[in-house]
Amino acid sequence: MAEITKQFVPYAATADEEYMNDKQLAHFTSILNEWKNELSQDIDRTVHTMQDEVTMFADPNDRASQESDMALELRNRDRERKLIKKIESTLRKIQEHEYGYCNGCGIEIGLKRLEARPTASLCIDCKTLDEMREKQVAK
Repeated sequence: MAEITKQFVPYAATADEEYMNDKQLAHFTSILNEWKNELSQDIDRTVHTMQDEVTMFADPNDRASQESDMALELRNRDRERKLIKKIESTLRKIQEHEYGYCNGCGIEIGLKRLEARPTASLCIDCKTLDEMREKQVAK
């Protein structure tokens, strides 16, 4: 997963604070929007760089190397494009006040887990079970 490069101040919840209150939702909205903007800028930079660097090399090895580099870059950008869609989906969940709760069991995901992975949709227990199932299917 592409990481957020800008550091943010972790949310400091008070003891009597309601989970996913307006301040917490605003905090995560800010993190997600910043992350989405960073990814969009990376994609734009890549497009411009690739347009500037398109040259036809006479040497087949140079041409193959350039095509390989471009293919890798495009795969990375495609992953980031998919991540942007996931971020947008997460922002919709925030607007609908459905953010922060596990899609598997419905319990609170937790602030620390959401700060580590703002697009998380499963609590740590459901995610662990999900990964165990994936390993069993892969064998």
